[in-house]
Amino acid sequence: MNQLENLLTQIAQQHLRIETLETRKSDGLDFHDVAVWCLRDALEAAFNAGVEQGSKTKTSDKANN
Repeated sequence: MNQLENLLTQIAQQHLRIETLETRKSDGLDFHDVAVWCLRDALEAAFNAGVEQGSKTKTSDKANN
């Protein structure tokens, strides 16, 4: 698994109580009821991770110039 897949899986586990993001070819395992507040928390976590990664990249780019 790459870094992004690990991060997304971690967010799904923590905020949505979804064990894996792998397709398991079973409706009972691949479809989940999720409360809107949990979905919001997961989206916020993903957004914040993206902002953090973007600021790291921007800082790294400045150091290389």
